[in-house]
Amino acid sequence: MAINPDLAPGGVAPSQDNNRVWGRLWHDPTARLALAVLGLLIAAIAVGPFLYPGSPSTIDFSRAFSPPSLAHPLGTNDLGQDQLARLLIGGRISLAVGLAATLVGISLGVSIGALAGFYGGWVGGGLMRLTDLFLALPQLPLVLLVVYLFGDPVRRTLGPERGIFLLVVVVIGALNWMAVARLVRAGFLSLKQRTFVQAAVALGASPWGIVKSHLLPNILGPVIVAATLGVGNALLAESTLSFLGVGFPPDVPTWGRMLFDAQNYIESAPYLVLSPGLAIFLTVLCINTLGDRLRDCLDPASR
Repeated sequence: MAINPDLAPGGVAPSQDNNRVWGRLWHDPTARLALAVLGLLIAAIAVGPFLYPGSPSTIDFSRAFSPPSLAHPLGTNDLGQDQLARLLIGGRISLAVGLAATLVGISLGVSIGALAGFYGGWVGGGLMRLTDLFLALPQLPLVLLVVYLFGDPVRRTLGPERGIFLLVVVVIGALNWMAVARLVRAGFLSLKQRTFVQAAVALGASPWGIVKSHLLPNILGPVIVAATLGVGNALLAESTLSFLGVGFPPDVPTWGRMLFDAQNYIESAPYLVLSPGLAIFLTVLCINTLGDRLRDCLDPASR
């Protein structure tokens, strides 16, 4: 009897199951609203810097602390720089950090969880103890320590922007893989006992073939949900680092850096805080809402 690797347990093709999931997600009004708002934010970040004439770096002290107006819709900061231009450019950097750090964390989590779940024994036990060790570490103090110790050498080697970008991405991603690893390990341990996997083993399928064709496709749903939630967490982590002054340099306008620069002017110029704070709030809220709705759509009990 031949085993079709494209069939998930129950004989349902993953593509058909995914179509049903996305259909249910699209018919959820809250998910549609989150998609619309997130789509507008991404479109503004992607296209806005090319369409908006304001400069994010030009300094003009004569127009410092200008309130929102037609010339400057979000006002200007203490250096006279246009806040809207800085918000659009900073959104690219903040989202890039969130996506890249999530990719690092998901890659580590899937790899470690797959090894622990597939092989088990001392390999799985050792990897899970490593996971427990990372879970016990205080993340924010550790991130601050790593950036403080290695920030200057990385900046000198790779440049102030590229160096701190890679350092922040690697540090945030390396401290946010543990939940994914446990999720993947649990899925592998469950799927290894299923009939279709046992049949593939009996037919002489290679370990990599079993993982690629039978195990990984059936845990992609929870991993995608974890990835959507991880983007929001990574975005908040980058904003926290920039707000604490240990992230990107002052001339790189990430949303967190804009909040850090505006903290001394909350009473005199509150618009400096509102725009980056609202951008972070809406982006994380939409991403987390989509992650929650996607988890509900993938849960068999809710169908």
